[in-house]
Amino acid sequence: MSVNPADSPVLGTLYGSDAMRAVFDERAWFQRMLDVEAALARVQSRLGIIPAEAGAAISEVADVACLDTAELAASVRNVGYPVVGVVKGLSRAAGAAGAYTHWGATTQDIMDTATVLQIGAGLALIRADLLALIAALGEQAERYRGCVMAGRTHLQHALPVTFGLKCAIWLQPMLAHVERIDQLRPRVSFVQFGGAAGTLASLGAQGLAVIEGLAAELGLAAPAAPWHVGRDGVAEAVGVLGLLCGSLAKIATDIILLAQTEVGEVSEPYVAGRGGSSTMPQKRNPIASEYILASGRAVQALVPLMQGAMMQDHERATGPWQAEPLALPQAFVLTHGALLQAVDIARGMVVDTARMRRNLDATGGLIVAEAVMMGLAPMLGREPAHHAVKHACDAALAEGIPLADALAREPEVSARLDAKAIARLTDPAGYLGSTDLFIDRVLAAARCLP
Repeated sequence: MSVNPADSPVLGTLYGSDAMRAVFDERAWFQRMLDVEAALARVQSRLGIIPAEAGAAISEVADVACLDTAELAASVRNVGYPVVGVVKGLSRAAGAAGAYTHWGATTQDIMDTATVLQIGAGLALIRADLLALIAALGEQAERYRGCVMAGRTHLQHALPVTFGLKCAIWLQPMLAHVERIDQLRPRVSFVQFGGAAGTLASLGAQGLAVIEGLAAELGLAAPAAPWHVGRDGVAEAVGVLGLLCGSLAKIATDIILLAQTEVGEVSEPYVAGRGGSSTMPQKRNPIASEYILASGRAVQALVPLMQGAMMQDHERATGPWQAEPLALPQAFVLTHGALLQAVDIARGMVVDTARMRRNLDATGGLIVAEAVMMGLAPMLGREPAHHAVKHACDAALAEGIPLADALAREPEVSARLDAKAIARLTDPAGYLGSTDLFIDRVLAAARCLP
């Protein structure tokens, strides 16, 4: 039973991914808790805190199969947390050694550490597919570096750009997101072990040794002190996902606009039936982009929930901590789904270069008015050049003639430029500035990723 489309066996094909759902699935979370309990038992066995054989015995049965779902649900309904039921099931499966499970730990120690392990696995999935997106966008940037198209500001023609540059601009923030993930990992990959109030008083002088041993056992770092009420790391993780979704949504927005019938320059990969309409056979809706936008908005709406959960009281929170499970798994699932949609678009986008050229020429050369003005400025001065070109633009618009023809009728222009010179100034491919250098710099940065 599911009420969230991202977890639905049907609608979940549009939101999220099975790989990320497997990381954050409820039973996977319980297994992570069992992994933490088993690691704790092994460390405490080595330190002589519990009998030497107890750690091995507990580890041997620390499998989610040892848990009874109905019993666990009843326990959660009564207690409010799953750890009591998890420990009960594990202790029963471990027999006599079960008396030593959960030694000196508190519920939040187990749940937080299990969550950190999930975050680590989730970030690894996202990083890998982020690299795939970077590679695909890099290939498109190189392929279309010379494909001139209309650059648009305020949804209107501005100056010529290339589609390769557009792809490089899409790519650039993805490099920063890889860096953010790499910088985030050390700030969130901390084991949680502090006992009832964050002092580990139950373990006497051995508390720190247990923290360090547990961290090493689980491949995590040992914090300077327990972080039960310090939630900046997990909140930052969702914040980074929100930023990534924002960048993915920028790509999706551009694709949607470029795919409009009146523009028709770029569309999503064609798959028979995808994006179809129940009544209009001709439709090929940009369905992947639409779900990137929907997922992105949902993830960004979860960011303030996670940040709000940072406002925790005293040594253990009365509510904010419990809000995190509502946001964190969904943020990871939706982000990964949006990312995979973006990878598919980047790899298979359909680019209509002929349509780009027709749209570029639609204004009869007005898109390069700035180029003409800058070309005339050394001869006439900037203000007179601007005036002459503006007059020619007005004539071109009023009469529906090419800008080159209107310029040839301007005495100040024709006295200094012949037809060939005017043609050069009105060629969009001649006014691309540092476009190639920008593409090269972005691609070089992408090649430097570890």
